[in-house]
Amino acid sequence: MDKFKIAGGGELNGEISISGAKNAALPILAATLLTDQTMTISNVPHLHDITTTMELLGRMGSDLMLDEKLNIEVTNNNITEFFAPYEMVKTMRASILVLGPLLARYGEADVSLPGGCAIGSRPVNIHLAGLAAMGADINVDKGYIKARAKRLKGTHLTLEMVTVTGTENLMMAAVLAEGKTILENAAREPEVIDLAECLIAMGANIEGAGTDTIIIEGVDSLHGAHHTILPDRIETGTFLVAATMAGGKIKLKNTRPELLDAVLAKLRSAGAEIVVDDTNITLTMKSGRPAAVDIHTSPFPGFPTDMQAQFTALNCIAEGNGTITENVFENRFMHVQELQRMGANIKLEGNTAICNGVKQLVGAPVMATDLRASACLVLAALVAEGETIVDRIYHIDRGYETIEEKFSQLGAEIIRIPG
Repeated sequence: MDKFKIAGGGELNGEISISGAKNAALPILAATLLTDQTMTISNVPHLHDITTTMELLGRMGSDLMLDEKLNIEVTNNNITEFFAPYEMVKTMRASILVLGPLLARYGEADVSLPGGCAIGSRPVNIHLAGLAAMGADINVDKGYIKARAKRLKGTHLTLEMVTVTGTENLMMAAVLAEGKTILENAAREPEVIDLAECLIAMGANIEGAGTDTIIIEGVDSLHGAHHTILPDRIETGTFLVAATMAGGKIKLKNTRPELLDAVLAKLRSAGAEIVVDDTNITLTMKSGRPAAVDIHTSPFPGFPTDMQAQFTALNCIAEGNGTITENVFENRFMHVQELQRMGANIKLEGNTAICNGVKQLVGAPVMATDLRASACLVLAALVAEGETIVDRIYHIDRGYETIEEKFSQLGAEIIRIPG
């Protein structure tokens, strides 16, 4: 099992390019199942979850081609299996996203209940209730969702809670349903908008993506299209937090600053100087510790839960006390115990982490417990005294493209140790 060896203490300086967003690429790969014509997807990040999704599509009968620029061509005119097995999807919650497209186009799907990071309960009941309301026959048996439908029917759905994958799954199901579907209390995340824009390019009739009410008028079929995945706002935020903690000046290229308003506001409060233009963000952090910040996570456009762990690391070495309240997932503070091994002064009270910043963390062997916790520990290691070994980094490979190479470009001392 691979590990990172990190020597902390240096500033970060230089520039890197931001990769495409995993959380946009995964649903868009699933959306290719909705047409028998060729889809071309650009700016796809090279990540383990992407590879797993491509293997899953290939097992179903998809014809996939990947060029040297990481453009993926997908043609689904010979799907022979409508089955997503447990052994392929147990590490990746996004596997549930094939359910809506398979059911909408082929009328059947047998999909394993998904896995992913152990960060709390993320039930799929909203997906299933929505599909059932659209006329699907749904059974859950021995860990598999078994869904059947002749043709889905448009309906009016008010989602029980805001769910990104639920919104995406039901939106993909609705584009080929008969009649109009209205999704209320829909997720507003940029990745939902990106999926909607891809579906519209394929011939779907969708209005309201990016608001809490999405209206879909079903069509008989979709056609092929080309779509470029939007930049990864969480990768962007992670590197910005790293530079705020370590000091220095970095420029992040090929990103979307407007997707990070809540994160940039907190970084400025911490003391970072930030300059943005259409596709670039430049952050300068002068010498001295950042100021502690208070965070409350919430669905977009609020502060993203996927940036909570990184800001927990920042508060560990900040001047003053900062509180971080996690409102999205109930089990997303597993990184706290590992940060305490490095000397962090953190106290957990329910869904709130109270950090009393220390001047210096100390390198130690630590273990990643989920994707964003992995990033948090890397950030802490970059500013810690001495050497840190981060174990179980397969988590980080699910969501960050060659993170050690990008940090090395910025001057960090980080290497991958083969397991």
